[in-house]
Amino acid sequence: MVTHTRNWCSVFNPSKCTHTAVRSEHTPGAVGSYISSARGATGGSVPCSRALHSWWTEVQMGPPDPILGVTEAFKRDTNSKKMNLGVGAYRDDNGKPYVLSCVRKAEALIASKMLDKEYLPIGGLGDFNKACAELALGPDSEVLKSKRSITVQTISGTGSLRIGANFLSRFHTVARDVYLPKPSWGNHTPIFRDAGMQLKAYRYYDPATCGFDFTGALDDVSKIPEHSVIMLHACAHNPTGVDPRPEQWKELSAVIKKRKLLVFFDMAYQGFASGDIDRDAWAVRYFLEQGHNVLLSQSFAKNMGLYGERVGGFTVVCADAEEAKRVESQLKILIRPIYSNPPMNGARIASTILSTPELRSTWLEEVKGMADRIIKMREMLVTNLKKEGSTHNWQHVIDQIGMFCFTGLKPEQVERLTKEFSVYMTKDGRISVAGVTSGNVGYLAHAIHQVTK
Repeated sequence: MVTHTRNWCSVFNPSKCTHTAVRSEHTPGAVGSYISSARGATGGSVPCSRALHSWWTEVQMGPPDPILGVTEAFKRDTNSKKMNLGVGAYRDDNGKPYVLSCVRKAEALIASKMLDKEYLPIGGLGDFNKACAELALGPDSEVLKSKRSITVQTISGTGSLRIGANFLSRFHTVARDVYLPKPSWGNHTPIFRDAGMQLKAYRYYDPATCGFDFTGALDDVSKIPEHSVIMLHACAHNPTGVDPRPEQWKELSAVIKKRKLLVFFDMAYQGFASGDIDRDAWAVRYFLEQGHNVLLSQSFAKNMGLYGERVGGFTVVCADAEEAKRVESQLKILIRPIYSNPPMNGARIASTILSTPELRSTWLEEVKGMADRIIKMREMLVTNLKKEGSTHNWQHVIDQIGMFCFTGLKPEQVERLTKEFSVYMTKDGRISVAGVTSGNVGYLAHAIHQVTK
């Protein structure tokens, strides 16, 4: 076999070769004879004065991820009081990563069974899919009883959204537009764009109030073309932390139904928002009661702390059981060439927790504990801002819900927080409240007051 290195001539780029003794051999159909003659002349390789041609000269350096960039800058900072409020992962009140005790117990239980490591089916672990759907739709859901939905295990929430986007791209041919709330999770745009869908936006966040622009949202949604897809955050909207109230959800549902829009719910924080899994799933269940056949993405990264396990689900609610079977067959066809079948461990953990009464009860307590700590940090931040003498209205910090808070800070204020106080967050003023602790909330309040007074 002939081995070519960067210091030897490439038969695939003869125009760049300066080795005149054999250049005449570099002709279409003459690769085999060239290799033979080259081996005879040089003992197996041909010296060339130029390196191999690069295939990737047109590849440009991509921009850094804005959130990961915050973390990298934080790591380089030597200030002992530095705070990382950009990371989207829960931390305990000591600022440490937190593994739920129910997860540890589930892992031990799984290990004791000495289970195999065979491939899962394309659609994932059956017990997990069943538990995943019941958690979202409710155990008494008419949709589940009539078997007119299909749930497949996915690579967490991101993978779920991408499978959904691919499904829409292939089968929702009556409309290519996906309407996202403005703003929305940053990854929504590339997920749907790269699947071939067209991205548009409807008003959602009101910078003047740091709350929900209900009037603007209703107005925009009422003008969306029929059959378009509308993305809704089921709870704990990312990045704003602003959720519609139940009566507002009802009005949105009516307008969406009138416009004949296809609803795609993203539910990454069930239980983690309010501490109540049923309250956080209220919007999804209400829409189903009103006759919306929705798409739904779920993630167990936040509410079970299974970040690195990458476990989630994608559900399609159909007209009937026969349609659900057809959709399932096509979802498997979509999944097969992407990752063939999902990983096993996280699904086993989540399934074990949800199906074991003792572990489920522990999980409900722990997820409520995480949610309650975040709610407490919001309240403590506002209390400390008042102690600092701030005259601004910070009520929105308390009113918002979930891991993230849109503080209303301007980019120049964020820059000062970073440079003067080593407080790191994204430029839009979004903070992860999970990064706030009882030990640093006073320092954060002081820093915010200094840049906003």
